[in-house]
Order: sequence, then C-alpha cells, then structure tokens
Amino acid sequence: MTERVGWEDLPDDLRKAVEARTGPVLASGSVTSGFNCSVALVLHTHRAGRLFLKGVRTSDDAGVAGLRCEERINAAVGGIGPTIRYRFETTGWVCLAFAHIDGRHVDYGPGTRDLEAVARTLRRMHRLRTPRVPVPQLPDRFAGHLRPGEADALRGTHLLHTDTNPHNVLIDEGGHAHVIDWAMPALGPAWVDAAYTATWLMTFGQDPGEAMTWLSGIPSWQQANPPAVEAFVTATCSEFTASVGEAAAAASNSRFRHLLDALGS
Repeated sequence: MTERVGWEDLPDDLRKAVEARTGPVLASGSVTSGFNCSVALVLHTHRAGRLFLKGVRTSDDAGVAGLRCEERINAAVGGIGPTIRYRFETTGWVCLAFAHIDGRHVDYGPGTRDLEAVARTLRRMHRLRTPRVPVPQLPDRFAGHLRPGEADALRGTHLLHTDTNPHNVLIDEGGHAHVIDWAMPALGPAWVDAAYTATWLMTFGQDPGEAMTWLSGIPSWQQANPPAVEAFVTATCSEFTASVGEAAAAASNSRFRHLLDALGS
C-alpha cells in the first residue's frame, strides 16, 4: 500500500515553500484512492483557492520520473487534464500543485450515465497535439511481446493516456469528464485509449456486447487498423500473463480479446 503523508507531517521547508506561493493553507484533506504517490492532498489556500498537491520522495525514482513526465506534457493536455499551478522541490520531496477539479470518479458500471461524457473527452483527446518533448512510443512498453512488424503497426503520433481506470477519470458538476494522472503517456494510434476504456467497462460489470457497442461509436475506433488491434491485444495479454501468471491474467485477457470481436462492427 502506498504511504500517505498529511500536510502537517510534511517538512517545514516544504510547507513554507507552498505557502509562500499560495498564502496560508486554511485546510487540507488526504485523497486516499488511486495515485502512486506519497502526497495526495486537497489544499484550501488563502490566495490560490483549492489545489491538489501531488508529491513523492526524491528517493522514489519511478515516482519522480512520473511527476516530471506529467510536468513536461501538461501544456499539451490543457482542458482535459488539470493545469499545473506550482512546482516544488525541497527537503527530499518533489511536488506539483494542480488546479483542483471538483468532481467524482466516473461510473463505468451497468446503467451509468457517464459514458457520453467519457466519449466526448476521448474525442477531444484524439485531437491533442503531439508534445514537443520526448514521449515513448506505445510498442516500447511491449518489448519482447511483439512479433516482427507488429511494433510498426502500433506506432503513432497521437498522445495517449493509457490508464483510463475510474480513479483517473473525474466527472465535474457540469457533467464533463476530466482525465488526470498523465504519468504514463505514450504515442500511438488514436483508438488505444478508447479500447482501454472499453475493457474497464467490462471490468466494472458491463456486458461485453454493450461495451463493444459503446466502443463502436468512437470515431477513432471506426478507423482502427485490424492488424494493429490484433497486435495490441496479443501483446497486452502476453505481457500481463508473463507478469502475473496465466491463471491470474485470464479474466483481464478475456476482456481484451473481446476487442477483436468489435472489429468492423
């Protein structure tokens, strides 16, 4: 379980650095769900309003890399992901302060009314510009699980989030979907995030047929290259099986294989 550090438990130097930018912190609350980080706090500040403070110890190499990746691409995801307001690095911590999104986690379950909002945001994500900073290609994370030629099928210029689990999608009071935590982006075909999302619908109880019907309404999926989808499904299943074993991977792999059923629908 990821540790959670409260505002009062942070080093004095870090708290002073934050308040020098935001004014006094009037109240704070810990976010306990999601986020592979030690600091996940909603701060109510005197000058800057509400902020989400996300941070990791400098000794956490993977966490620091994720935060720095979020910082590099933040300008490219404006309006979809939250804007970074401040950056702090002091006393063994690296932190980013994001504009706070007042919303709830998306509902992917049967009968949900959130899917049109999610579809609208996915359509906007398809139009994101490629950042002018290095972002890995999607096939890079499937090294050793792709057959000859499949890596080329999964290369692309579209900025992908790659982890649209419900902790990373917030629905605001106006019914708009926001995608947060851009720590694992990749470049690849535009349909990939929609495909990942369809598998999350099944994870949370949607019938595979209903999930595939929803997916078939996403424009980028309608243009998906079948060999690329097959390479994506095969590599994803192979990688997960290698990671957790065949029995533990069976349910997830079954959900991904339903993507093949939706080709051409």
